[in-house]
Amino acid sequence: MEMSLVFFAHLNMCESKEKTFFKLMHGSGKEETSIEAKIRAKEKRNRLSLLLQRSDFHGETPTSRSALLAKEARVSHEEAVKWAESFDKLISHRDGLDAFTRFLKTEFSEENIEFWVACEDFKKCKEPQQIRLKAKAIYEKFIRNDAPKEVNLDFHTKEVITKSITQPTLHSFDAAQSRVYQLMEQDSYTRFLKSEIYLHLLEGRPQRPTNLRRRSRSFTYNEFQDVKSDVAIWL
Repeated sequence: MEMSLVFFAHLNMCESKEKTFFKLMHGSGKEETSIEAKIRAKEKRNRLSLLLQRSDFHGETPTSRSALLAKEARVSHEEAVKWAESFDKLISHRDGLDAFTRFLKTEFSEENIEFWVACEDFKKCKEPQQIRLKAKAIYEKFIRNDAPKEVNLDFHTKEVITKSITQPTLHSFDAAQSRVYQLMEQDSYTRFLKSEIYLHLLEGRPQRPTNLRRRSRSFTYNEFQDVKSDVAIWL
């Protein structure tokens, strides 16, 4: 009798351990599934965030399209012809600068004209503190290694700027600006004069919408549908 009780007690203990083990395994599976779901939701949330930040995802709104047409309409044929006379005449004109900037964006080199414009603005500074702050901002955005919009400069030019950035002057970026100017004048400007953007302005016709292909991986329609279907996970 006593042996039977010991046997059943042992049996019950084993059964209890099996149930506990099963619950642990089952719970672990649920936890793992939950973690995976959260990771997927986070990835999709990040992808959607990047997607919404892309200016070319939204496309042209009626307002932006109307503004572009109005801007192109006010560029006379005579003015557009002058832009072909010299690079300086092109970027000295507000609409010429805008058209050239839009062209550089199609070539993924808009950082060059943005740097040149930033340098022009920098040279208007008058207060020492303003000079230091703007010089630092230009350095961080365009000059330092791996800057978000790093321009193509030779080692010597970049080294001189790096050493002088702690005590900048209004001429700190002159050499770099001159080099970038020459690069645009000798390279990009020639292609701009043959581009659809310029030819449409020259002929007085509105430019057709340009589909830009960015360096980063584009989202497909199916991916966006997948993101939208799971949006309830994190809203």
